[in-house]
Amino acid sequence: MSTVLYPGTFNPIHNGHADLVQRASVLFDRVILGIATSPQKDPSVLELRVELAQKALEHLSNVEVIGFNQLTVDFAKDVGAGVILKGIRTVTDFEYEFQMLNMNRVLAPGLETIFLAPSEEYSYISSTLVRQIASYGGDISSFVHPAIEEAVNNGAIF
Repeated sequence: MSTVLYPGTFNPIHNGHADLVQRASVLFDRVILGIATSPQKDPSVLELRVELAQKALEHLSNVEVIGFNQLTVDFAKDVGAGVILKGIRTVTDFEYEFQMLNMNRVLAPGLETIFLAPSEEYSYISSTLVRQIASYGGDISSFVHPAIEEAVNNGAIF
């Protein structure tokens, strides 16, 4: 059984993330969306992110959403993932993720990383931009699942 881990903070999860998970769910038997804690955030924020991601991805039967608070390579081992999935939108994303890939290779030899680019229609979306739009009262409904839109508009994710 092939398992891929798609790690990140997903603050918030948006349609670009969901697109990558959907595509990975066809390529792998099991997809773990691993939501990392943020040291500056209250642990209940992680629980909310996990709950909202589960709602956004509930239509995918081979996807699990799990929060974690450890090195990504250790979490990958714990969940049985032999591959880490990273989304790449820009050259800047690639440079950062390539550095992480090499660090992970030292920490966990044999753990592979694959890069997927989001579909063209989602290539410009980022969690930072979604938060910025929401902070000014803008309409984020085109970028996120309705459950995430409601939570963000209620200030629950920041």
